[in-house]
Amino acid sequence: MRDDHAVITTARTKPDSATVAAVDVARAALLEDVPAADVGEHLGHVVEGERVVTHLFACERAGYVGWRWSVTVTRAPRQKVVTVDEVVLIPGDEAIVAPPWVPYRERIKPGDLSPGDLLPVDDDDPRLVPTYLVGDDPLDADDKAQVRQVAKDLGLGRVRTLSLEGRELAAQRWYDGDAGPEAPLAKSAPDSCTTCGFLLRIAGPLSEMFGVCANGDANDDGRVVSFDHGCGAHSEVRLAKKHEPVPLPEPVFDTLTPDEIETL
Repeated sequence: MRDDHAVITTARTKPDSATVAAVDVARAALLEDVPAADVGEHLGHVVEGERVVTHLFACERAGYVGWRWSVTVTRAPRQKVVTVDEVVLIPGDEAIVAPPWVPYRERIKPGDLSPGDLLPVDDDDPRLVPTYLVGDDPLDADDKAQVRQVAKDLGLGRVRTLSLEGRELAAQRWYDGDAGPEAPLAKSAPDSCTTCGFLLRIAGPLSEMFGVCANGDANDDGRVVSFDHGCGAHSEVRLAKKHEPVPLPEPVFDTLTPDEIETL
């Protein structure tokens, strides 16, 4: 047992001397549930509140390096007896724990979908808005059904379209990705896509920043690229003379006959 144990205060409360000193009480309660071989030295205590203290003990159990036994004790007002609230095993700063849970929908990355896979979007996805909005209030189930019917009757084909937020997210993702100006391919390019003859213009609000590459020899063929992107397959690229292939010599016409070869 250590007398110089650490003290951590989590509340603006004067430490209660009885609960702080109840190290033996906490250890005894711990040993009722845990083999003695699994309990190490006293690591300190945490003041949780008024007359509530948690004592920490090292965990010696195999496979639990960096974990700590936590025993919370308390004392009722005007009582001298310290009682035990709970005994739990908690991870310390160096403990190996499972990574934070990430919902399945957020774990999916571009390229993860296989043929036949479905990835539905939520009705309230902020990236999409109804093609026609009914009133200024949020749409209820009946209004959404009406929007779908109106869009279908008008032959629009799309019930929802990109919202301003969805458009900005897409533009930022494209610009920061491999088809933007910071890609290694673009940084070493002789010129930008905006002057390339293979750039196809697109319509809509993103037409001032992006186009589609139509060069079948380029890495970005068929992909959206930013105007300040670039690659070595630019339409106006010309090789310097030192990089041009060496011309072949003039062909020689062989006039020797088989009979002439035998006399040589």
